[in-house]
Amino acid sequence: MRLIIFDVDGTLTDTIAVDARCFLRSFTEVFGFADVDPDWSLYKNATDAGIVHEVFESRTGRTPSEMEIARFREHLVASFRSASQEAPFAAVAGARELLARLGFMDAYQVALATGCWRDSARVKMASAGMSYDDYPSASADDAPDRESIIKLAIERASRRVGGNFSGAVYVGDGVWDARACRNLNIPFVGIGAGAQGEKLAGAGAARIFHDLSDADSLLASMEKILPVK
Repeated sequence: MRLIIFDVDGTLTDTIAVDARCFLRSFTEVFGFADVDPDWSLYKNATDAGIVHEVFESRTGRTPSEMEIARFREHLVASFRSASQEAPFAAVAGARELLARLGFMDAYQVALATGCWRDSARVKMASAGMSYDDYPSASADDAPDRESIIKLAIERASRRVGGNFSGAVYVGDGVWDARACRNLNIPFVGIGAGAQGEKLAGAGAARIFHDLSDADSLLASMEKILPVK
């Protein structure tokens, strides 16, 4: 059995824009921080926890307390819930269908490794017609860095099936995903079109897809990337 690990924002849910809006508004409304740079690739750890810690320390000169982090997280999740009630979030094209198809395939197990906090990912996926809790997962609640999040997702997926996988691949949309996979020596499949796709290719993606709508091609690429041992 082989493991396919998915990111959430920009990979399964079309929530990059709303994520940035809610994140920036939360910085202003919770901490009073304006003009936060929304280019997450510039941060040491492009995860919810990592970004909040880095911005807070750069503005105040100290580490945020657990209470301050909790207050920010609760505000952010509430912002996502409010936004999803105004207009349901969309799934990335083909995401729901691909997850459903993989659920019937004995050759693959699915896991989630997201830089979101867990409750944020739950809201986004539920609004887009998917269930976060259907899969073994790891999130920014578990670690601030993506490498640790991916490793935890693999460990939890292994525990669910009661053994190790013959191979694992990560599917994501960020250059930080590509960097983490390179550090972990895990193949990376990028989701992105145009300039973003070019960035992912330059970051070392094994394959690039505009979205998840061509499941046959994506699964065929998995066969090549993760051949049966």
